[in-house]
Amino acid sequence: MNQHFDGFNVPITKKHHAMTRLSVVVTFCLFALTWISAAPAEDTVRPGRVLASSLTSRDWPWWRGPQRNGTAATDQQPPLHWSDTENVLWKSPIPGRGHSSPTVVGDRIFTLTAEQEPESQSVLCFHRETGKELWSKEVHRGEFTPAGSKANAKSTFANSTVACDGEYIFVNFLYNGAIYTTALDLEGNQLWQKKITDYILHQGFGSSPAVYKNLVIVSADNKGTGAIVALDKATGNQVWKQQRPKLPNYTSPIILNVAGKEQLFFYGCKLITSLDPLTGEKFWEVEGSTEECVTSTVTNGKLIFTSGGYPKNHLAAVHADGSGKIAWENSTRVYVPSMLLKDGYLYVLLDAGVAMCLKSDTGEEIWKERVGGTFTASPVLVGDNIFAANESGKTFIFKASPKGYQQVAENQLGEEVFATPAICGGRIYLRAASTVAGKRQEALYCLGAKK
Repeated sequence: MNQHFDGFNVPITKKHHAMTRLSVVVTFCLFALTWISAAPAEDTVRPGRVLASSLTSRDWPWWRGPQRNGTAATDQQPPLHWSDTENVLWKSPIPGRGHSSPTVVGDRIFTLTAEQEPESQSVLCFHRETGKELWSKEVHRGEFTPAGSKANAKSTFANSTVACDGEYIFVNFLYNGAIYTTALDLEGNQLWQKKITDYILHQGFGSSPAVYKNLVIVSADNKGTGAIVALDKATGNQVWKQQRPKLPNYTSPIILNVAGKEQLFFYGCKLITSLDPLTGEKFWEVEGSTEECVTSTVTNGKLIFTSGGYPKNHLAAVHADGSGKIAWENSTRVYVPSMLLKDGYLYVLLDAGVAMCLKSDTGEEIWKERVGGTFTASPVLVGDNIFAANESGKTFIFKASPKGYQQVAENQLGEEVFATPAICGGRIYLRAASTVAGKRQEALYCLGAKK
């Protein structure tokens, strides 16, 4: 009988050999089970990844922040004073032009830009702590719009704000006469791209995507085939679609819990609409808004507040219970900057540089103050302070108080600000433009107290 020896010079019989093989298999299985139990689960956070359920007050994951209403977390103390040389933790150049606000999730910041030569639209990713550009992903290249189309001089081809659920990022672009939504992972790899609808350019396009459970919801009102569409986040497949009137409009879908249920609110095209965000079913719809609107609604739990600027100036409060009742309305021109609500009072920035406080349930004007400049960016509420940046790069900080206009600070940074800042984790992420060597140059600033 041939004998084999193990590593200790012990003779191995066939029976012994078979038992040894069995022992090896059992040992391997036990090792594998141990390794699997010790290995990270599939949903464990990879570098840069933050699960949607783990989004925190330190994140600013989509347009108008975590609550979708411009209200930042109160457990922070962002700086009240800054300049080109004061409280700037870092500054990173942004190529091209865009009004896309910063989106902050985990250790990353995302924003969009469009470059004219060559015509391209891209997603940029920066490191939150250092400002280092981690990657840039070109999403579209070629003609932004068909020949003969022309946008408003203030507009860009990167106006929308990125939405991030902690695992994927979603972006909207107007490209070559149509609206496209694209999904990428956190490393900038494209997962899918979906054409939403053809788009007839009037002033521009600025609607931002809204993430809701397993869906990403996008809108594209225009003079042609306007629509609100919900896509499956993972695949880009269409889940539901609502056709819209053939009119230009610029608002983003906003999902809020009002009148006891989650509703997707959308206004403009002379309508105020409430949809079930999961199914697209129309809860209610009433006439009442003006035709062209830009702002995103806020709520006090019973009323929603709408505004618009063409063909008429319009500010209104609407009961969100489906009754269709208008609580109040007036002709105040709050066209582009979205509104804020705190403790029963509505705070608005008129495009023309006037701050106002109104009683939210009646519309009664409490106070009005001219602060100066023209406003495109929306104000942000942090605790009792409102941060409002005008187009010239001047940010006014004033109290959210019905006791009159109380200015806290006034800060200048750069020469232009059109993008709404993100304020989270005690820092302000602000996109501004300046003249550098005779050329316009955009930059992303991180403002915070230096340690």
